[in-house]
Amino acid sequence: MKKAFTVLVLTICLAGFVYAQAPELTKIGVYTCGEQPKQVLFSPDSKFIIMPLLNDNGFDVFSIQEKKIVKRIVPPDALQLGFAEGLFISQKNVFLVSQMTTAKLYEYSYPGFEYKRTIATGGNWSKFIAFSDEKQLLAVSNWVSNDVSIIDYETGSCLRKISTGAAPRGLYFIEDGKSLISLSFDAGLVEKFDVETGKQLSVLKVEKGAMRHIVLNSDSTKAYVSDMYHRMIYEINLKTFKIAGKTQVFNNPNTIKLYQDRWLFVSSRGPNNPEDYTKRSPKNGKIQIIDTQSMNVVTAFEGGNQPTGLDISPDGKYLCFSNFQDANIELYEIQN
Repeated sequence: MKKAFTVLVLTICLAGFVYAQAPELTKIGVYTCGEQPKQVLFSPDSKFIIMPLLNDNGFDVFSIQEKKIVKRIVPPDALQLGFAEGLFISQKNVFLVSQMTTAKLYEYSYPGFEYKRTIATGGNWSKFIAFSDEKQLLAVSNWVSNDVSIIDYETGSCLRKISTGAAPRGLYFIEDGKSLISLSFDAGLVEKFDVETGKQLSVLKVEKGAMRHIVLNSDSTKAYVSDMYHRMIYEINLKTFKIAGKTQVFNNPNTIKLYQDRWLFVSSRGPNNPEDYTKRSPKNGKIQIIDTQSMNVVTAFEGGNQPTGLDISPDGKYLCFSNFQDANIELYEIQN
């Protein structure tokens, strides 16, 4: 049964912007999962939610129809923990998950989640995964070795590693896979590289910035980037490679997701624990929605302790985010 909790906010009508109603969210429920859910991903058919677990032995599979976790997938080397990020490649009917502690990717069939193979990235502390359908390439950011592995999908071989700014994280292939955008968490950089040569083509630097996640609009003219240090979301013009707009959000913005090419959902972890940022936050985090036409926050509500992963189902019906320290996920229905 859906809980009686609804979030509804109208956008401010500004000159030059179309008046529109922000997405309305109805809370469905909160569901326990494994330890430290780092990310949530909806399956391509919107039937399941996947949670890579940073401090557990694999990833959980949650059924939206049954409203429960239906299986825990335990990859090879699972005892080393460290499952960080996942990626569905619908063209291949597969799911990939990264394991930081081994610098490996594990590939599974979808549907079914049958183990297929292990891919070594050749890096150190591998996190985010991107795929280029045009070039049939994977890109994997390596947090400690400060590079991105470019991997041939068919063979699983690492073709080359591109040196990046310190602690690369978010990635996005652009220009039909010829170029790659990489975010540097420790150097505050947004970098554009030639995939074939590894040459840096453009760079945008924010002093003391901590760039985490990137998404693009439908025609790939704009990128949106979360900066944890400055509590900022940047709109970047990809033609000029300059910041065209920005919005301050709650402490430590993590994952972002663009909905209907207009509404940007943001999960913000909340303030760091003064003893250690890996411990529970003194305040719960927030979920916020930005109207990208005005770059104003139009919706904000409290999540659990350290909302981290966030995703919207491909059919546009559901929002899910993970509360890292609470070991649970929250599921909402979207009406618009």
